[in-house]
Amino acid sequence: MAARAYWQGQIRLALVSIPVEIYSAVKSGASVSFRQIHEPTGKPIKYEKVAEGVGPVDADDIMKGYQIDKGEYVLLDQDEIDSVKLESKKTLELTQFVDASDIDVLYYEKPYFVVPADDLAEEAFIVLREALRRTKKVGLGQLAMRGREYVVSLKPCGRGMVLETLRYADEVNRAQGYFRDIPDAKPDEELLELAEALIEKKSAAFDPKEFHDRYVDALKDLIERKRKQKGNRKIIEEKDDGGGRSASNVVDLMAALKKSMEKSGGAGAATKSAPAKKPAAKTASRTAPAKKTASKPAARKRA
Repeated sequence: MAARAYWQGQIRLALVSIPVEIYSAVKSGASVSFRQIHEPTGKPIKYEKVAEGVGPVDADDIMKGYQIDKGEYVLLDQDEIDSVKLESKKTLELTQFVDASDIDVLYYEKPYFVVPADDLAEEAFIVLREALRRTKKVGLGQLAMRGREYVVSLKPCGRGMVLETLRYADEVNRAQGYFRDIPDAKPDEELLELAEALIEKKSAAFDPKEFHDRYVDALKDLIERKRKQKGNRKIIEEKDDGGGRSASNVVDLMAALKKSMEKSGGAGAATKSAPAKKPAAKTASRTAPAKKTASKPAARKRA
């Protein structure tokens, strides 16, 4: 395997130990990076590490310090930090098993591929993988990597397994603080049916290749146009007048959902489930001279 293992150790379940290697399951996507430039000279800005009252310092003279009081630090070098003994540095002990649905999506952080370290570990690895698959459970434990200890989950993934680091409880904000002002109201049934129909029309199997970073594409296009342009004139994109929504806009949700259904090929379903409102029909009859005969019967009734 060409990639370098992110962590090497063993998964322990009771008295069974399985040597494994962990590899990052994700990579950085395409991005556009910028450097700060001194405009008058065109020179890039550099940063130096300086000490107050001393000036620039050598990297070898820098240590890590933990502040215990104002201006007072406990100094540690990297060897001292690395020497901290923690069993989870080399062993992931599975201490609990839960349903995957029990773990809120807010707690998931980063995924890693887990593979057996050698041929001797394969049998035990496969047994654990299939046991998790049959029971539909996720294993939980703690693992130390790169200077901190994580709570992790372990679950089957094809022929291998996936380990995901989880956030601790105190790292996740309580949703109630953000959602408390949303009214606890039941939606209009007709609107709800239209929304469900629209979701059904647009449902499909997930294919990550269908999505790409359009902002990066637009930035690259801007950079290329700027490169070809002579001089240093700014290129300002035109504002999209139709895409925004101002606070004063009154949105007719029913009309918007119907229009969305028509665009997705569900015009018939939208018309059937959501008949036109009567006030709109009256307005149409008053503004259309060609339909005078339609108004006469109504006049006879009034008489």
